[in-house]
Amino acid sequence: MSRPARPEDVDEICAALPSTEFGTSWGDVPTWLVPAGDKGRGFVLYRPAHPSAVDPVSGEQYDDLLVVRTADAGDKAALVEGDSPFFTIDHFRNFNAVLVQQSRLGELSLDELTEVVHEAWLAVAPKRLCREFLADD
Repeated sequence: MSRPARPEDVDEICAALPSTEFGTSWGDVPTWLVPAGDKGRGFVLYRPAHPSAVDPVSGEQYDDLLVVRTADAGDKAALVEGDSPFFTIDHFRNFNAVLVQQSRLGELSLDELTEVVHEAWLAVAPKRLCREFLADD
């Protein structure tokens, strides 16, 4: 098993994927996009604090959330079930994505985080890029 994941690993994993770009989406939300350029789709977003996402214990707004795309509702359910740092909120009820606090990334191994980010990239990347990426594995 690899070492525990760290918040800085997210950018390193995303940047290493083909045709990615760090930009913005939904106005000014820092987002990793694929493909790079005007037609990029977000696969990992750094979500700012928002009243729709609060810690159920403290009532405080989460201020360190990542939104990670999933391929479908089944993949989303698999990530949020069980003993995992991934969760969802009502705001994302009909959207194939999970949330995770950056402060809890250490509960994942680097290999697990890499797999989740790769799957997020595959969920939105153009089919040609996906085929090329999977052929290289």
